[in-house]
Amino acid sequence: MARGGQGLARVAVVVRAGAAPLWWLGVFAAGVGVLVPGLTGRRIGVLAGAALFVVATAVVATVRRKRYTALAAAAVRAGKHDVLQDRAVTVRNWRRGHRWWLVLAFLAAVGSAFAVPAAAGLLMAGCGAGLWLKSAWIGRREEVGDALLWVRVDWLGRGGGRPAGKAVRTYRSTGIAAGDAAPGGARRKAAALV
Repeated sequence: MARGGQGLARVAVVVRAGAAPLWWLGVFAAGVGVLVPGLTGRRIGVLAGAALFVVATAVVATVRRKRYTALAAAAVRAGKHDVLQDRAVTVRNWRRGHRWWLVLAFLAAVGSAFAVPAAAGLLMAGCGAGLWLKSAWIGRREEVGDALLWVRVDWLGRGGGRPAGKAVRTYRSTGIAAGDAAPGGARRKAAALV
């Protein structure tokens, strides 16, 4: 990074990075859990899991919104020497940094199926759904403000990969066309050929 530039990662991409692994590992763990009768029985386990799914989705989607809003409102324009990190690199870095937590959560969800079938797996899947909803909410804020939100990579590293953690002091912003991810962190659709 020349002349004081910083590496910047998209806020919505960091939030969205955990959604797919949590969702798919949770669905798989719930599927495995349904095969085990468990102490409570399948019916109670699935009903408890459904309730946990709804609660986890709502909590994860809404937690720390005031912090995100405050950081977005105080965002400063990215400098010309700042380096915008590719979406794939941001996703890969987040998943590498959290892979052991994901594995442990999956094993715990499968192991807990012997007590309450499918419940912990659906809880994991709910966390993934909540992250997806949160990234979509950030994307709507980006579209309304006509600016993409970025966070310094070194602050992410110090904050455990949390884009609204204590280590993050402010966001940077760019125009809506910057980077290779659309508002909300999804892959940018290729422009139609004319």
